[in-house]
Amino acid sequence: MTKLDCNVTNCLHNADNCCCKRTIAVEGEKAKKCCDTCCGSFDEKKEGTFKNLFKTPESRLEIECDATNCVYNEKCLCKAEHVGISGTDAKKAGETECATFEAR
Repeated sequence: MTKLDCNVTNCLHNADNCCCKRTIAVEGEKAKKCCDTCCGSFDEKKEGTFKNLFKTPESRLEIECDATNCVYNEKCLCKAEHVGISGTDAKKAGETECATFEAR
């Protein structure tokens, strides 16, 4: 499992810079650089949205990844030891990115 740091604090699944999901999906099938990727599991935290208080932040999780041009992608799973998802003020998935992406 990969250690994940996520600074997308506007995501419903973010708690303490960790994700409360057990698995996330990184998108970017034709990615050549970080900005060509995004967190496909992003859901905007909107006013009036309920937060699941029973889920705990996951510091290590599985990352499904379709950025097959990334050196860490093995059979559509991320094998990096540490992954950073960024997009501080994101309002949609396209405003996030996998900061760990590294082209082959």
